[in-house]
Amino acid sequence: MPNPANEVIAKDTEILGGTPVFRGTRVPFQALLDYLEGGQTLDAFLDDFPTVTREAAVHALEHAKSLIVAELQ
Repeated sequence: MPNPANEVIAKDTEILGGTPVFRGTRVPFQALLDYLEGGQTLDAFLDDFPTVTREAAVHALEHAKSLIVAELQ
């Protein structure tokens, strides 16, 4: 069964040493989480990282949420 996160998140040792990034970019997924944790908005993140689409960011957040919810059940 394919991993839905693979649609928007890539992990390749040739890109930032294997840090999970938004597919087709060098933007780490962690950067989005750091922005949100710091009180920034999704729009601010997207403005600062224009290579990441809103759809990709939302999809990645939804996937992260589903992993956490599944772990807690």
